[in-house]
Amino acid sequence: MKKLKSRNTTARNRLDVLRSAHEFRGNDGTTDRMEDYLEVIYELVQFKGYATSIDLSEHLHVSRPSVTKMMQRLHSAGLAEYQKYRGIRLTASGFDSAKDIHERHGMVSEFLKMIGVEEHIANLDAEGIEHHLHTETLRQLKEFVDRSKQQ
Repeated sequence: MKKLKSRNTTARNRLDVLRSAHEFRGNDGTTDRMEDYLEVIYELVQFKGYATSIDLSEHLHVSRPSVTKMMQRLHSAGLAEYQKYRGIRLTASGFDSAKDIHERHGMVSEFLKMIGVEEHIANLDAEGIEHHLHTETLRQLKEFVDRSKQQ
């Protein structure tokens, strides 16, 4: 009976953690999917100077109507400006959020490469992990990577 109770407590704790993880939103209220869009917009602007809904549709493998719907959400959140036929522009807040996401991705990817993960796989894994790390975990990860580089 004691073992069953212990197992139930462990399961309950795990369920609570899962619930919390799925309720997590970024510091600016973004969801994982919003962050994916912000990151792709940021990367496209860095690479070619602009981003369009067609670019987002192709890079995120989503339909154009899905892009339009998300652009409306990002606009409402004050993170992006979208004008039909004119492209997408990040607001100052959107740029800051996207840059933060970019840096998180880089930090996680760099750590994974340090422990022997191939670059391509490190980037794939970082893409999923970057959304779910607590700010304290990221801070510790950054300190670890920085210390390791100095040695």
